Amino acid sequence: MQIEMMIKGLMVDPITNSPIIILRDKEGQKVLPIWVGIFEANAIALQIENVSTPRPMTHDLLRNVIHDLNASVQKIVVCDLQENTFYALIYLSLDGETVAIDARPSDAIALALRTRAPIFVEDEVIDHAKTVDLSSEQADSDRLQKWLESLDPDDLGKYKM
Repeated sequence: MQIEMMIKGLMVDPITNSPIIILRDKEGQKVLPIWVGIFEANAIALQIENVSTPRPMTHDLLRNVIHDLNASVQKIVVCDLQENTFYALIYLSLDGETVAIDARPSDAIALALRTRAPIFVEDEVIDHAKTVDLSSEQADSDRLQKWLESLDPDDLGKYKM
């Protein structure tokens, strides 16, 4: 089953200093952290803040190409988690057909923000993410797990980085 989620925050992992996108369901019951690269986080942050750039960024270009082909982004789905790597699909509507395109979650989310498409996560991904050892060091993994569990959603704000 797919669960609709929204971006609750964009922050930095205190252990690895890597950016994390925090997705949360509308009821606030399920949270999914996804570690991304700094450039991907920047692309998402720019859109969250409605910052326009002098020239189209990659995700703006992709949105423009999709629009100019008379297609539309129906939704994006974080659909799998394998060996600590998340996978996503971008669902396009093109000539009355639905096309699913493989993508990194960070790129899919950046595109979803630009096209105002909904973000979904397969519930199995959320369940599986809870059991994954997020780092090679068990102590770091335990510390990070405790930190994630202690996050107060109200403290996240729009995003923090």
